[in-house]
Amino acid sequence: MKPIILTGDRPTGPLHLGHYIGSLKNRVILQETHKQYLIIADAQAMTDNFKDPQMIRENILEVALDYLAVGIDPTLSTIFVQSMIPELFEATFYFLNLVTVARLERNPTVKSEIAQKNFEKNLPAGFLTYPVSQAADILCFHADLVPVGDDQNPMIEQTNEIAQRFNHLYQKEFFKKVKALGGHYGRLPGIDGKAKMSKSLGNSIQLSESYEQIKKKVQKMYTDPHHLHIDDPGQVEGNVVFTFLDAFDPDTKEVLRLKDHYQRGGLGDGALKQRLTQVLEEVIAPIRARRSEFAKDKGEVLRLCRKGSEEARQVVATTVTEMKSIMGVGTF
Repeated sequence: MKPIILTGDRPTGPLHLGHYIGSLKNRVILQETHKQYLIIADAQAMTDNFKDPQMIRENILEVALDYLAVGIDPTLSTIFVQSMIPELFEATFYFLNLVTVARLERNPTVKSEIAQKNFEKNLPAGFLTYPVSQAADILCFHADLVPVGDDQNPMIEQTNEIAQRFNHLYQKEFFKKVKALGGHYGRLPGIDGKAKMSKSLGNSIQLSESYEQIKKKVQKMYTDPHHLHIDDPGQVEGNVVFTFLDAFDPDTKEVLRLKDHYQRGGLGDGALKQRLTQVLEEVIAPIRARRSEFAKDKGEVLRLCRKGSEEARQVVATTVTEMKSIMGVGTF
């Protein structure tokens, strides 16, 4: 049996370079050695986009197209839509009894996101409890590994707490401990250098961008505000252009040479941005081309999502049936 991975994305827009370097690239590799389930978490996206369900619905296709375009193989990885598996919500309801409101409020990821979204005075209950929904997603597939960034580690901790609580309460080692799988590259900043790359913040480069769009966004990238003239010594740390070159330029020796030149002075931001534009185009161009091909038959892409959802539902239904038997629920 291959180790099981559960990972995925919220369908709030097309995916971007932050998703690619942080997880998508690794998922393509992992699908060869693991049984991988990719969740398009449309129900979770509703917790803070409940006023615009049509946007979420439309972006299910966009996320699926990005998955296929980067190299996710539906014969190796199961792509499924969260809302098509009602048993996940049944499991969430049972798990809600195993965690307190105080514990949810202490979750640092949730606290940070509440502040970011200005939910302090008007917090939807669904948003506060979405870590429990995530725990259900993970546990119902008996996942061994969950690829996450550092900011999501508290979610794995909460999932393991719920699993341990269930096992202890019902005196059966049913759920195993889940491990977080870190990415090869940390969080990619936005082009403004002020936050992580995010669709909602408008500081991302999407995997479907044209060459001209990439060029335009690279030109806006934050560099060193004190590097006013070419001859001025420049700062590498915090310079978004160098951060992106470190992440995407395969010629590491040349990047080191450019850093040294920039720090000595005599190298302009324009030359760096021109190089980065070409580097990013080489990354995105084949993805963009494959995406365009898949987009010619959107019905087939949605069929793959439905097929994957049917497969995933069978797995989850089995887990929930076993859960209920252990709990003594629904048996007479």
